[in-house]
Amino acid sequence: MRYLAALALGSCMLASAPAGAQDTPEQPEVVRPLVPIPAERLEEMVPKHPGYLGALAPANLNADRPPAPIDITGTWFIDLSKGFADYMFGPPYPQFGPEGIEALIEQPLAAERGETYRDSIGQCYPPGMPMIMTRVWPHAFIQIPTAIYMISGFNNSVRTIFLDGREFSNEDLVVPSYNGESIGHFEGDTLVVHTKYFETDNHWIDLGIPISYDFEMIERIRLVEDGTVMEIEYELIDPNMWEGEWKSTKRFNRADYTDINEANCILAYNANLPGTDLGSETAEDRGMTQIAEDSE
Repeated sequence: MRYLAALALGSCMLASAPAGAQDTPEQPEVVRPLVPIPAERLEEMVPKHPGYLGALAPANLNADRPPAPIDITGTWFIDLSKGFADYMFGPPYPQFGPEGIEALIEQPLAAERGETYRDSIGQCYPPGMPMIMTRVWPHAFIQIPTAIYMISGFNNSVRTIFLDGREFSNEDLVVPSYNGESIGHFEGDTLVVHTKYFETDNHWIDLGIPISYDFEMIERIRLVEDGTVMEIEYELIDPNMWEGEWKSTKRFNRADYTDINEANCILAYNANLPGTDLGSETAEDRGMTQIAEDSE
């Protein structure tokens, strides 16, 4: 009797098996022929700096050079003890051209209407330098003899400051980027960093002030208060957008009990952030955006 009961139960389980399991198509065989790539073509595929070894090349790392007077390796967090708005680079501001004046006029008017202004970061554009440094996320600096690698907790933005004596790339060949190309050298206990070749598309300073392709930045970086504070003096230069030198000083506190984790800017998620165009919609309308409709 027990045998018959077990047999009946097994038959019932087989009968109740999902029909889809029986309808699964046979897995096809996948064949992808490989065509060998000549060594010359492989060599051409690797981006290079003519005349310069890469910063991580052993021959470059092991080259004779004087030791760095300071080491800014560590995790740093912007000091906002004076108030949240202290993350911005002004006021005071230089004398702007028409584009900057327009931003100073239009941004507060948009705020009065409850609207965001030039919400590029909310649309997943990189903040770029110098604004990436003002995000309320930690920044990891990793210093080696040939370079300093910065990884921001905000969207994992990466910046390299080269210390190996190279010159700037050829301006006719370089690809502009939001963090630019940075070359550093030491003057006493100060790291001086010169950066240029910035991408200008949707790249703003403060609340919508634009830059041009001629924008350059000089930073003077020091460690103060027994190495617990990194102080950076910024000098922003753009003869097409403002007069003279736009200067600002920021401080960053050493944050030894935090790390940089993976972070991604996903546009659909920004519908939950009040400071973005998507997130500024009312609670009733939120979810009725095109993104939400497409997901239904």
